[in-house]
Amino acid sequence: MIVASTDKKHVYKSFALHNFRQIPQISRLSDEQIKDIDVVGHVLPFKSNNYVIDELINWDNVPDDPIFTLTFPRKEMLTDDHYKKMEAALDSGASKSEIKKVANEIRMALNPHPAGQLEHNVPMIEGHKLTGMQHKYRETVLFFPSQGQTCHAYCSFCFRWPQFVGMDEWKFAMKETELLIKYLQQHTEVTDLLFTGGDPMIMKNKIFASYIDAILDADIPNLQTIRIGTKSLGYWPYKFITDDDADETLQTFERIVNSGKNLAIMAHFNHPAELSTAAVKEAIKRVRATGAQIRTQSPIMRNINDDPDVWSTMWRQQVNLNCIPYYMFVARDTGAQHYFKLSLVEAWNIFQKAYQNVSGVCRTVRGPSMSATPGKIQMLGVSEVNGKKIMAFRFLQARNPDWVAKPFFAEYNEDAIWLDELMPAFGEEKFFFENELNEIFNEHINKSEISNFE
Repeated sequence: MIVASTDKKHVYKSFALHNFRQIPQISRLSDEQIKDIDVVGHVLPFKSNNYVIDELINWDNVPDDPIFTLTFPRKEMLTDDHYKKMEAALDSGASKSEIKKVANEIRMALNPHPAGQLEHNVPMIEGHKLTGMQHKYRETVLFFPSQGQTCHAYCSFCFRWPQFVGMDEWKFAMKETELLIKYLQQHTEVTDLLFTGGDPMIMKNKIFASYIDAILDADIPNLQTIRIGTKSLGYWPYKFITDDDADETLQTFERIVNSGKNLAIMAHFNHPAELSTAAVKEAIKRVRATGAQIRTQSPIMRNINDDPDVWSTMWRQQVNLNCIPYYMFVARDTGAQHYFKLSLVEAWNIFQKAYQNVSGVCRTVRGPSMSATPGKIQMLGVSEVNGKKIMAFRFLQARNPDWVAKPFFAEYNEDAIWLDELMPAFGEEKFFFENELNEIFNEHINKSEISNFE
């Protein structure tokens, strides 16, 4: 049973683009740096809070502090052409609608929905698209609760940044719990439901519990695991300690566990600094006391955590706090990828060095992994066959489960940062999954056309 916290209440204060100059520490920045935040923030979303600003950022190390880079826009996060285009619009005194038009033109060039999120992942029921869900892998459904489509603070690398820029046609959100339950009941192959967003833990417990209670009351036998993708442990741990509904939130977690289902908190930690405060340690302890697992994941990003010592330190700290290192991702091909990207070879070298420096209990982590159109693809490493370098990969998840765990090989390319930049090794014309992937997409398109016709 959860014991009510006796700590003092920590009041959440949010900062967005319109009021970021009210942050006291902003006075430490130059006029040029402040202008850059303003210009880039009109294209890429910006939001932070008093915990991130006061307890995580080392302002003596700004602008190079990794948490500052993780949350505050920087000039380099736009290309020169895009920066100048938005700068000119702002300097000209353009209207809000004109500025938004310029911003959207730039956003359209930033691949707002990578890996087929809109085109190929949205499921259907009774001829209708469920636009607040994704079903890419057989066992797992993603659910986007409509009131969980923001975060306590925004990550500057976020691949779901379109959720936050006011473009409804790019936004996943769903509040129809009845349709979700019906879909899960019909699709008995689904064992895992992932609440994602945004951040579901931005919701008050009263709202979050309404989803959970409906799902538990439906008693769906095939549903074994409920996952919650959240950055709240890193960005607002008081959600689980002193917020008005902290105890109620943890009691909801307990209900999930007591129902016999596995509860996995998919926690996003991008740097060891996020694990350093007393608040996050207490929050982790309280969440773990409910019977929930905490699994940790992060992309590897230049300018934030592109150092094997950062990763090995982070994995060890997570294990010491009874969390399970889970994924190292490659930064997705969207948004400010040009600023954060590393080549696949660079990412693998960092992963290997970090992996070598931790014990077996940390080696639950998998990576570096691309969440690409065909599936989650892990780079296994660089090898040599007949005197020629090759790159080895395997599927961790795939649109066709038969592809999972099958190794495949690409010609060595030290500059490649994504799957579509790789060529098959050994003279093959295509990777083994390409023809079948096209067939899957054609079948999906045909189903969509039938639905639209009806």
